[in-house]
Amino acid sequence: MSADPVNTRDRPTLRRLAAVPAGCRGLTEPLIEWLIRICGWSAILFVAAIFFFVLREAAPMLFGKLDLVEFFTSTDWQPTSEVRQRYGILALLVGTLHVSLLAMAIAVPLGLGAAVYISEFSRGRTRETLKITIELLAAIPSIVWGFIAYMVLGPLIIRVTGAPVGVNLFNGSVVLALMSVPIIVSVGEDALKAVPDAYREAALAMGASRWEVIVRVLFPAAKNGLLAAVLLGIGRAIGETMAVLMATGHAVLIPRSLFDPVRTLTATIASELGEAVKGGDHYRVLFVIGLVLFAVTFVVNFVADVVVKGVGSERRA
Repeated sequence: MSADPVNTRDRPTLRRLAAVPAGCRGLTEPLIEWLIRICGWSAILFVAAIFFFVLREAAPMLFGKLDLVEFFTSTDWQPTSEVRQRYGILALLVGTLHVSLLAMAIAVPLGLGAAVYISEFSRGRTRETLKITIELLAAIPSIVWGFIAYMVLGPLIIRVTGAPVGVNLFNGSVVLALMSVPIIVSVGEDALKAVPDAYREAALAMGASRWEVIVRVLFPAAKNGLLAAVLLGIGRAIGETMAVLMATGHAVLIPRSLFDPVRTLTATIASELGEAVKGGDHYRVLFVIGLVLFAVTFVVNFVADVVVKGVGSERRA
């Protein structure tokens, strides 16, 4: 056996590298480093550019005509009234929170349970089939989910529950949960697989059952990744537009039951921006709603960062 530590497949690559003049390598490496830095900073620049564009369009209304107290506390949304325009988004905020939280109440147990099964119990073709199916679910366009909600879930809800309309809070939450589950499963399964096998083997050697290993060993060890999976699901739920627009009934009211129609912030922007006169009050207040969505997303990410860092510091302690 040859004592050469270099794999024979790597030798052509090494010969090509050796053939490059040292001066060229000295010029190429800084250039590549700067290109990588530009790619990294571009993400921040793009987000900042989007934020300042939305702020610029919203500023005349936000810092001028808009009564912020009424904006956040009123349920009266009449942006096109010929008598007096009213811009109260309380019902839109409540609708967004209701749909997102109920969707997560459905999606998190399903997603984490599926992640545990794929990671710890499934084997061979079963695992590969499940992973491919999850990836296909994630690839379904939101408009298709909207059609499913409107044409399948809506009539089913009316037939089973006797609700007056099939497009409502419950319908929107179910379809959002189905859309969020693939993200939670994928990220959660990766987090569980990242836990070293030595943890599992040590716990089993001490007499722990499979369930005890999962609950008392794997979940604590994979806290950060599982939390990231849940928060990504929340982000998907809050930011979704077309499926929610088709599934929730699009009514500006605070729901009193699971089967009342609601409207979300994203659906309001999507349905009304095309009809608003550019530069008008209605147009600009929709950009103010966009700023509210920015703020909600920032708060969710900030809380996630704090919690993840807290979990990491607890584990190090």
